[in-house]
Amino acid sequence: MNKIIIKLTFVFILFCTFSCKAQQEYPLKTDYTEIPNNSYLKDFNNELNVFVGNYTANFQDKKITLFITKQNYQFFDRGKYKYYKDVLSIKFIIKNLSGTILQDTQNVVFQPNELKNTIYSRWIETTDNKLLLYYGGTNCGVGWGDIYLKKINSTQISWEYRPNDIILDDSRCPPGTDINIYLPETKDLIFTKQ
Repeated sequence: MNKIIIKLTFVFILFCTFSCKAQQEYPLKTDYTEIPNNSYLKDFNNELNVFVGNYTANFQDKKITLFITKQNYQFFDRGKYKYYKDVLSIKFIIKNLSGTILQDTQNVVFQPNELKNTIYSRWIETTDNKLLLYYGGTNCGVGWGDIYLKKINSTQISWEYRPNDIILDDSRCPPGTDINIYLPETKDLIFTKQ
């Protein structure tokens, strides 16, 4: 009888140890609302890697440089839903024709739950190499919206930015705050890898 109790206790301890420490991993395209909390949406197939790099384009008298990096195992807290995910993060510099910097987010640290000046991937459509990203906007949330990148070839991506509307007043955004959207609001803008 003691041997059975000892064996059952050992099995129970092993089960508890592995259940507590094991984290469930799912493919990147899995819906985070349909997985257990603290699961990991992992880029098993390295789908995000094809977009990584530095890219430039010119648009309406501005030079835009994108710095696209892959961030593994980022924690997202969506209230009821908490999960980890591999994402692409985009930082950028926008300059006018004279080289004056209009906006620079290179020193912004990507924080999934702090959206200002952050651009991060939401999901990828592997059938047409198209990636959907979320932009948290600039000061006072101005310009928040969706960005679509499409991989054209090994050195070019196509850009589409769809900003959403926001109503601003002095209580939401202090007078004198720069509320310009410097990112190119356009479709089919070609960025070339540097």
